[in-house]
Amino acid sequence: MPELPEVETIVCSLRNPADRAFAEGQSLRERPGIVGRQVAGARLNWAKTLALPDWQQFQQEVTGQTVQAVTRRGKFVVIPMGTNTLLFHLRMSGDLRVEPQDAAEQKHDRLLLDFSDGTRLSFNDPRKFGRAWWATDVQSVLGDLGPEPLDEGLTGQEMYARWHRSSRAIKTLLLDQSLLAGVGNIYSDEALFLARIHPLTPGNCLTPVQAEALLAGVRQVLHEGIERNGASIDWVYRGGDFQNYFRVYQRTGEPCTVCGTPIERRVIGQRSSHFCPHCQSFTGCS
Repeated sequence: MPELPEVETIVCSLRNPADRAFAEGQSLRERPGIVGRQVAGARLNWAKTLALPDWQQFQQEVTGQTVQAVTRRGKFVVIPMGTNTLLFHLRMSGDLRVEPQDAAEQKHDRLLLDFSDGTRLSFNDPRKFGRAWWATDVQSVLGDLGPEPLDEGLTGQEMYARWHRSSRAIKTLLLDQSLLAGVGNIYSDEALFLARIHPLTPGNCLTPVQAEALLAGVRQVLHEGIERNGASIDWVYRGGDFQNYFRVYQRTGEPCTVCGTPIERRVIGQRSSHFCPHCQSFTGCS
């Protein structure tokens, strides 16, 4: 599933100069963006992709609108256009690409925006879990999200208060988007390893020092992921290589990079967790 670094990589690409030329073999970071392009029409190939509003209203309202910006909130791609905003959540396998309109459409293209300059934005989603919203009030879609982990104003003290009020495992809490937006399975495992915290540790057992270390770990792995264009393992390949630098994720049985102990895998809250049993020993509540 695309997490914050993968979504940020796509957003950065969509913010590239729109007048940049298409070229064979371009990386995602090099491709033209969409800011300033005007929508000439839209096509929907899978009805459930558009969560809100109904197709007829969307088609009528989005036509003629100009892309003003492209931003990210958590794992959402946010595209303001006039008084409305188009939002995408990629979920398990979603992807966005910019291409000439004469390029062949791909098998799993679900929603396409044709621009007046002969280009288009295509939302491709093989597993059909991704969604798009056309909203006047973005908070109707984003209002339940927690703070941005890379927000410089966010403190370990604030995250300690958020995590400490729950007895759920800290791995589960890291995946709760209402507590902290954008972190998923990959980066939660990597951050817990950096903070030397066992994924089963209850939130209300964390100390303020551990909360500070965990927030620092989250930020470190997110920055590393963004620098490497994300991880390309279980979603449409886009050239990221952070998967080559994993410390624990998907390294079950391999030696810990710090102590040599074999990495273990355990299912926590129906999600796989990877950790070093030595570096991240489970001590319970002190």
